[in-house]
Amino acid sequence: MSPALGRVLVIAPHPDDEVLGCGGTIARVAAEGGEVHVAVVTRGCPPAFTEEMTQRVRCEAKAAHACLGVRQTHWLDLPAAQIAETPHTTLNTALQTLLREVMPDTLLIPFVGDVHMDHQLIFLSSLVAARPVQAQYPRTIMAYETVSETNWNAPYVTPSFVPNVFMDIEATLARKLEAASMFASQIKAFPHERSIETLRALAIVRGTAVHLRAAEAFVLLRNVI
Repeated sequence: MSPALGRVLVIAPHPDDEVLGCGGTIARVAAEGGEVHVAVVTRGCPPAFTEEMTQRVRCEAKAAHACLGVRQTHWLDLPAAQIAETPHTTLNTALQTLLREVMPDTLLIPFVGDVHMDHQLIFLSSLVAARPVQAQYPRTIMAYETVSETNWNAPYVTPSFVPNVFMDIEATLARKLEAASMFASQIKAFPHERSIETLRALAIVRGTAVHLRAAEAFVLLRNVI
């Protein structure tokens, strides 16, 4: 499946979302000779985040992306946890400009039902930026799941993550966990959901759902053949 994805662009609301949600897929595509770009949409801004905190997470992300084989990281630098207060046209334009620059065949985005408002709005703006009325647009769009965001929704009230695409990451799970561990400021001790043990367990659960040893799960939003 991986070669069929073409050039891949992963939209991450915050640094580490891309590793938590699809780090194994990123590593697999890169290992098979594919090109993967990651766009980190936001950065921490005072007073909620100090510049020292922001730079630390950015350094962690750079190390994690190098570990996974990311071709290029794009920093959009919109204010973290303030996307709801950011003009929607600003977010749309930033993502549209990015897609014109990268020209991805496959777009991986956060899930609309995630509890974090940044994730929800970035999901919507990603779809705006990827509208199929353009000369060049992503033929495949899938939403990934982020532990402690996707599963904290309100069942039967907000959209539930029901995956219908599974990426075999048995060969790259160790690389995903290695990259996740590089986010020392974000990874927590088990039984916190953002722990290495939880990420391994989720990969096993998603894998065994389709008789694989480890997988990442996605919701397919568009596939133009």
